Amino acid sequence: MSRVGNKPVTVPEGVKISLDGQLFAAEGPKGKLPPIKVRPEVTLELEESGKIILVKRKNDDRVSRALHGLTRALVNNMVLGVRDGYEKKLEVVGVGYVCSIQGKQLALRVGFANEIKKEIPDDLKVTCPDQTHIVVQGCDKQRVGQFAAEVRAVRKPEPYKGKGVRYDGEHVKLKPGKASS
Repeated sequence: MSRVGNKPVTVPEGVKISLDGQLFAAEGPKGKLPPIKVRPEVTLELEESGKIILVKRKNDDRVSRALHGLTRALVNNMVLGVRDGYEKKLEVVGVGYVCSIQGKQLALRVGFANEIKKEIPDDLKVTCPDQTHIVVQGCDKQRVGQFAAEVRAVRKPEPYKGKGVRYDGEHVKLKPGKASS
């Protein structure tokens, strides 16, 4: 039995959900998410109160069991995202490494000959509180994480000095250089 799939999803105040057959959509104070199509192996049921969503699977096949917990997690992430939103923080480490917002683009100077520019998606809010920190916010957990990963991939932290773009609080294990032997 899926432990995650069996937990009910509670719908908090201020969040509107719509359940139309196999389509599930959520809207709240932080934004509106496009509907997701639920696979036919699982079904979503709304309790009479309208505040609890139950995820049921049709049988005990391997695929159904796998999709049971996944569907519940996706629905829960949508409900929490439109209520609270998600946030990823990045920091730029290195001498002369800076970041800034220029219109609808995130500009990164991270040791290359040219400035790297990343287009900011419309559904995300990206800010630079200072020249070495980036904050990515949005109501879709997947989009926030994907954009943060793409920004980090521009210049991953290198293992000798630790220079590059890293998640806030990420520990980079430094290797000893050739002078240590």
